[in-house]
Amino acid sequence: MAMRSELKLLLAGVSATALSACTPVDAGFGEAYRYDMAIQTINPDPVYPADGAKPGDHGEKAAKATERYRKGQTKPVQRDSISSGSGSSSSGGNGQ
Repeated sequence: MAMRSELKLLLAGVSATALSACTPVDAGFGEAYRYDMAIQTINPDPVYPADGAKPGDHGEKAAKATERYRKGQTKPVQRDSISSGSGSSSSGGNGQ
């Protein structure tokens, strides 16, 4: 009886393996993942400013910036103006 159970188990395993080999592989498999990775790449070859931080910097620049911050000698923030061109505005919400 034990031999018959083992034979059934072996036959089931061989059948499952054989059937899985017949499954067609989708050529687009993983395409959504590759698309998502590509769409999240802002600039694959960025150009960094000469005085800016770059990947792989050893931290000396950050240490100097932290020291300037602690002494109150920070550089002023430059704000970029962005206009949407829609021309809409909203009031305070009280209807006036």
